[in-house]
Amino acid sequence: MTLSTFGAAVKLDVYQSLEDWICEADRPIEIQDFVFPEVIAGDCSDLVAKYKSVLEPHRGERGIHGPFFGLDLSNPDRAIRAVIQERFLKGLEIAESLSATHMVIHSPFTYWNVLNRHNFPEVMPSMFKAAADCLEPVLKRAADVGCTLMLENIDDTDPATRVDLVREIGHPNLKVSIDTGHADLAHGRYTAPPVTDFIAAAAGHLGHVHLQDLDGYADRHWHPGEGRISWSPLLSALEDLEETPRLILEVRRHTERLPASVRWLEGLRQAG
Repeated sequence: MTLSTFGAAVKLDVYQSLEDWICEADRPIEIQDFVFPEVIAGDCSDLVAKYKSVLEPHRGERGIHGPFFGLDLSNPDRAIRAVIQERFLKGLEIAESLSATHMVIHSPFTYWNVLNRHNFPEVMPSMFKAAADCLEPVLKRAADVGCTLMLENIDDTDPATRVDLVREIGHPNLKVSIDTGHADLAHGRYTAPPVTDFIAAAAGHLGHVHLQDLDGYADRHWHPGEGRISWSPLLSALEDLEETPRLILEVRRHTERLPASVRWLEGLRQAG
């Protein structure tokens, strides 16, 4: 498989500062302004309108990062899941308005689930059932608007659990996302498998990757090459897949250096 074009996670000001670089190569973008509770729960029309205006020259693939703060899609309380559904559906409304065809959502699985899967054997099946119930109307709407939900690893230490949930739900608009930094953090702090094993476990279901680096201590979102991740084997693992996931650099600071970081990754890809 040939890797897709490297894209970038952006907020409005970042997109505007990098517009020429993004548009000249039709790079994919992931819009991240709508993750905050005070934004997604309010009137987003002005922000959506601003994006529609500035995105006119953009011809690449688009996505949004869906809301996630406090939104555990496996929450056992049905009333709370209804609120989560409402937030996700609002995200899909925004995605449709912006012609975005993916929306990232967060995995509910943690190291506690791995350590206690035999101690509390009823927990994991209950989480799967609650997550499927939460996502049922959301996935129906996602199919209607042509958007795919990407289930991202956050505190996951078992690379397979999230994939198992996606496989069990079995909906074409639900795929797996991997955040390279989250996976490496779990590897370094919780003895989870390395990032390449997360990629291998997701084979056949991987639709999206957040590319970021870190020091193994905290979720830094540094530029690739600034931390401890071995990027050449990671890119090779992605190339070994039959599918072609969207590749989004998700960095927290110094976004003006994104073109240089992409050139560095492209150099590694060519050298490999």
